[in-house]
Amino acid sequence: MSRPLRVEYPGAWYHVMNRGRRSEKVFFNRDDYKMFIDLLIEACELWSVNVSAYSLMPNHYHLLINTPQGNLSRFMRHVNGVYTQRFNKNHKYEGQLFRGRYKSILVDGDGYLLQLVRYIHRNPLRAKIVRNIDNYEWSSHKAYVSTSSNWDWLHKKFILKILSEDKDKWVKEYRNFVDLEDSKEVIKIFKSSKWPSLLGSEEFIISVKEKYYKEKMNKDIPESYNLSPGIDRIKEVVCSYYKIEREELYKRKRRFNEPRDVAIYLARNLRKDTLEQIGKDFSLNRHTSVSSVLIRIKELMQKDLEVKKKIKKIENHIVKRHSWT
Repeated sequence: MSRPLRVEYPGAWYHVMNRGRRSEKVFFNRDDYKMFIDLLIEACELWSVNVSAYSLMPNHYHLLINTPQGNLSRFMRHVNGVYTQRFNKNHKYEGQLFRGRYKSILVDGDGYLLQLVRYIHRNPLRAKIVRNIDNYEWSSHKAYVSTSSNWDWLHKKFILKILSEDKDKWVKEYRNFVDLEDSKEVIKIFKSSKWPSLLGSEEFIISVKEKYYKEKMNKDIPESYNLSPGIDRIKEVVCSYYKIEREELYKRKRRFNEPRDVAIYLARNLRKDTLEQIGKDFSLNRHTSVSSVLIRIKELMQKDLEVKKKIKKIENHIVKRHSWT
């Protein structure tokens, strides 16, 4: 199994989910649910992690997590590992409980937290386990409509303050919000078999890609290529450097079309796009044409150090977004 992409830094937010092996149950009875919640409380204190929402379903769980110390992997290793040990001991089982590595999405802390809390808390409704989420015992929804100090461990005030600065309005504003249908965007994301690595504004996604692209790129982590610059970004920077219109990238010339060939090389080098995909992106009908371009550019870079420096400068600008000077 390929390793998943993990981008971790202090203050990061994540939506995390894990499912039982072969979608089997991971919670058999009330004791299991309580054991998992107690473990969350224990792990939050041990690893200085904040859990803002959770929903425990018979064969999977959802969590909304904030990591002040940037230690999601360590926290989740503790939660999954210890719960598996305790579950197996109680039920006299052996071996793996969860299907493998948990799924996580790095989330923009400004725009999507409320939507994710609503999605997590409405999970039992979508699964038709209950008709009213007030009746579901194993989610943090009940914490959001309670003022009891028993819920002080849950990192809910940060979320509620997004709804209203007035503490007296928190429960009402929350109820009004959670009663609304989930956003179509969020539903589409979680229905997909392949989750995005990042969820947020364009500015947030660009900033994460710029900061972690070089550090996280790894052929053993296919998801790491989600951090690579978009093809439009590559074309934009190449056109800016050569001072041409984008249409020039699609023109077939008898002589060497340097801007197009450089853009093709960078699409392959930075994004690892297939020859077929690159052909579509640059209006080339045959993947052999793309292959010829790549060979030509590589040979040119070996022969001409100035060309190599030029392409490296364009690449750095794409990745780091610094000025041309």
